[in-house]
Amino acid sequence: MTTETATNSAATAARIGERADTASAQSLHAVTGMPRILLRAEGLAALAAGAGLYLHLGGNILWLVPLLLAVDVSMAGYLAGPRPGALLYNLAHNWAVGVAVLALAWWLGSPEVALVGAVLVAHTGMDRAAGYGLKYPTAFADTHLGRLGRTPRPAGATGGGPVGMTAAADESGR
Repeated sequence: MTTETATNSAATAARIGERADTASAQSLHAVTGMPRILLRAEGLAALAAGAGLYLHLGGNILWLVPLLLAVDVSMAGYLAGPRPGALLYNLAHNWAVGVAVLALAWWLGSPEVALVGAVLVAHTGMDRAAGYGLKYPTAFADTHLGRLGRTPRPAGATGGGPVGMTAAADESGR
């Protein structure tokens, strides 16, 4: 096999993998392309703003990471199944709840409640920046930003994974 043939084969395999990823996102009605990149950048900005507000309000920096991770206790809803799991997860992982808690804190004049709102906004931003979106009731991996993990590829397709990954390694999950 010549170098040119190998390059063309690799490019074709990568396009097949990209089409599979796009088709998977479209079947979920997920955001793709530049809007997805912008939503993830928006998440990064919200993470910074929420963490900054938490610190500005006097929140202890040592508690920031544990509190950010504590929001994921909402995943326990998945023990009751994907529909209640998605509902509980989405309640804890959307902008409206975090902003509503901040508004309530302002109305009450409560810095403690504001700390909770700041953590909720920062956590939601962290998840969006990492590519975790709101969940569909079909499965935990189905989000508005696309399916989490690897998407199945058409039979015989190779490539599209991390650099240096072979078809055999891709199939074995490594």
